[in-house]
Amino acid sequence: MPPAGSSAVTDTALLFDRVAIVGIGLIGSSLARALTEYGIARKVVCADRSADACAKALELGIVAEATTDLAAALAGADLVVLATPVGSFAAVGEAIGPLLKKGTIVTDVGSVKQATLRDIGPHLPDGVHLIPGHPVAGTEHSGPEAGFASLFQGRWCILTPPPGADRHALERVTEMWRRAGSTVEIMDANHHDRVLAITSHLPHLIAYTIVGTASDLEEDTKSEVIKFSAGGFRDFTRIAASDPVMWRDVFLNNREAVLEILQRFTEDLTALQRAIRWGEGEQLQDHFTKTRAIRRGIIDAKQA
Repeated sequence: MPPAGSSAVTDTALLFDRVAIVGIGLIGSSLARALTEYGIARKVVCADRSADACAKALELGIVAEATTDLAAALAGADLVVLATPVGSFAAVGEAIGPLLKKGTIVTDVGSVKQATLRDIGPHLPDGVHLIPGHPVAGTEHSGPEAGFASLFQGRWCILTPPPGADRHALERVTEMWRRAGSTVEIMDANHHDRVLAITSHLPHLIAYTIVGTASDLEEDTKSEVIKFSAGGFRDFTRIAASDPVMWRDVFLNNREAVLEILQRFTEDLTALQRAIRWGEGEQLQDHFTKTRAIRRGIIDAKQA
C-alpha cells in the first residue's frame, strides 16, 4: 500500500473517465464539484432516488447527468462513489452488483467502514475493486445545494481497503482525495470505527441529547435558553442540526464501538458529578487542565 499522500498517478492526468455518484447530498455534491473543478474526472454523473435532487443537481451544474435510473448512471462508470446513508448500503450493494463492469472501482463516503465491507463487498462481482473511504469533513447542511468543492481542503480522508485490495485501485482513490485537498490515511476498518466513535459519533450523540433536553424544558425557560445561547450551546445546536437519517444509521451500524465509548463517558461523567456534589475542586481543576491539552493538540494539527 502507498504511504498517505503518495501515488503512482501523475498530478496532471485525468484519473477517471466517468464517475457515478450515488446520492447527491452534501458530500456527494461536494465531491462532484471537486472532481470537475480540479480536473480529476472527465465526466461526473449522479443517481439519486429523489427526482427533485436530480433536478437541483442539474440546475446547479454540479453534474453532467442526473437520473433516478441507477443502471443509466452506472453504465460505463470506472468509479462509483456511494454517498447514501450507511443503512442503505445492503440494498444499494445488491442493486449495483449486476450493473458494474470489470475493472470498476467502488468506494463510499460513510463514517462506519465495517458496514461498507459487510454490506457492499459480498455483492460485488469478481474484477470489481472495493476501496472504502471516509472523508472526515462536513457541515450541518444537507442536499445538493449545500455542497462546495473546497469542503475537503485540509481535511483527512481515511481509506480502509480490505485484505488483498487491488493496489492500483487504492492508488487511484488515494490520488483522487489528495487532489481534492485531503490528507489520506490508510487504516483497518475496525480501528477506524473505534476511533470515529470517540471523535465524531459520541460528540454527535451528546449534542443531540443536550439539545433534546433543552427542547423538553418549560416554554418560558426554553425561550430564555435560545435567547441567551452562548458559544457552547450554540455549537451543540449546530452539530445537532445534522442529517437525522444519516446519524440514525451511523449509531445503528457502529453500535458496539459507540456503546463501549459511551460506557467510558458515562463513568467519567459520574466521577465529575461526584466531584461537584462533594466540592472536590482540585479534582475538577485537574480534569479540566488535562483536557486542555487535547484542544492544543487539535490546534497544532491544524484541525481547529
